[in-house]
Amino acid sequence: MMERPTISGTTNLVDILDRVLDKGLVIAGDVRVSLANVELLTIRIRLLVCSVDKAEQIGLNWWKYDPHLTMQAPVVPALAEEPRRAVRPPAGKKRRARRR
Repeated sequence: MMERPTISGTTNLVDILDRVLDKGLVIAGDVRVSLANVELLTIRIRLLVCSVDKAEQIGLNWWKYDPHLTMQAPVVPALAEEPRRAVRPPAGKKRRARRR
């Protein structure tokens, strides 16, 4: 019976992933669909895979300012209430007084 050689794939995968996150990986491509020289559809794909530290290093930190991704400070109830203002009817229309 012959023994199969074992390959330590997890160590290699971890090294590759560490290198990609440290250095960064850019994938770019365009897909165009045309019919009789008339462009029907264009898809532009730009993908950057890197660590958060590397992204901040190269100036990509949009997630810090995205309101959907950042936690907002809790609203203090006393400051959240606005004073109520009287609503005036539009010009040209007069309000009728209600009869009781």
